[in-house]
Amino acid sequence: MDTHTSTSPDRLIYMANQIGDFFNSQGHDHAVAGIAEHIKKFWDPRMRKKIFEHLDAGGAGLKPNVLQAIALLKK
Repeated sequence: MDTHTSTSPDRLIYMANQIGDFFNSQGHDHAVAGIAEHIKKFWDPRMRKKIFEHLDAGGAGLKPNVLQAIALLKK
């Protein structure tokens, strides 16, 4: 799969982890909420669908706060 498209799993993992790195300085609870809110606001539905599918497949490569944020957002 092309890792340069915005919906490739590798690209989405990279992007989600970068968002996580940005929010980590805010403490765990605020970081998880911030990551979830950012993905909700700025990722298109196809990107969210793909990252939810990746989460369902185990979420390999996602940092812990990012994993939690995506699980929270999926609810």
